[in-house]
Amino acid sequence: MFPEFLHFHVAESIDLFVKWLTVAWGPFFKYFSNFILGFLIHIKDLLLFIPWWLWISGVGIISWWQTRRVITALSLMALLMTIGLFGLWTVAMETLAIVLTSVIMALIIGIPIGVAAAEFRQVSAIVKPLLDVMQTMPSFVYLIPALMLFGLGKVPGVIATVIYAVPPVVRLTELGIRQVSSSIQEAALAFGATRWQLLREVRLPLAMPSILAGVNQTTMMALAMVVIASMIGAGGLGEKVLVSINRMAVGNGFEAGMAVVALAIVIDRLTQGVARHWQPPEGISK
Repeated sequence: MFPEFLHFHVAESIDLFVKWLTVAWGPFFKYFSNFILGFLIHIKDLLLFIPWWLWISGVGIISWWQTRRVITALSLMALLMTIGLFGLWTVAMETLAIVLTSVIMALIIGIPIGVAAAEFRQVSAIVKPLLDVMQTMPSFVYLIPALMLFGLGKVPGVIATVIYAVPPVVRLTELGIRQVSSSIQEAALAFGATRWQLLREVRLPLAMPSILAGVNQTTMMALAMVVIASMIGAGGLGEKVLVSINRMAVGNGFEAGMAVVALAIVIDRLTQGVARHWQPPEGISK
């Protein structure tokens, strides 16, 4: 047994810091929470405004345009139809609204950090250990700070999801920019490109496949975290799964779980298709 006289606790200090934070910055957190909630509600209303048949048709058309495969398009349409057949369409749109809100925030935060990390090695040296910690931290841990600062509801669910989902886009943005061929960059500089023009017109376009792969991974992680965030009142399909587990309702849990899987597959295939269209011709990025 570890000797008691060596015990050292930080819980009391953390509690005092959180109390000070909620008192001193309470108005800011309230304003920020209202802003996120308003943005989330607008996205949800927009998703629900679009008829279900238009969603399914749109996914089928986009999938066919990306792959030119009728079977792939029909498969994705069938997956979305399954969500509706289970009576979970509205709940799925609520989950999708949370995912989209979280992904937009994660990209706004993550892509600039990835660019800065690629441009400045000092930034990279600071960011990489933080990303390592974030990616090895159990996902349930992210619920704690969001819950402490924002209470129960959808907003802390969004905040926890953003924190959990941002590392992939940061890493892959930095990786994609760093992997741009040095000879291409030297040619652009020889033609008089400034550092900003080099980044905007050469490095970022050639790094776009890697950045979009990061967007795909961030979206998948956001969808996974939304289910966990139902524990603090995020709602959506995650809440259906959680309630089914608590009530041992295996059938309802299966339907909700299949709806999550269907949503994940559709999002994954569509975002991968976008990434493929950004792939440069063979030999350009070498």
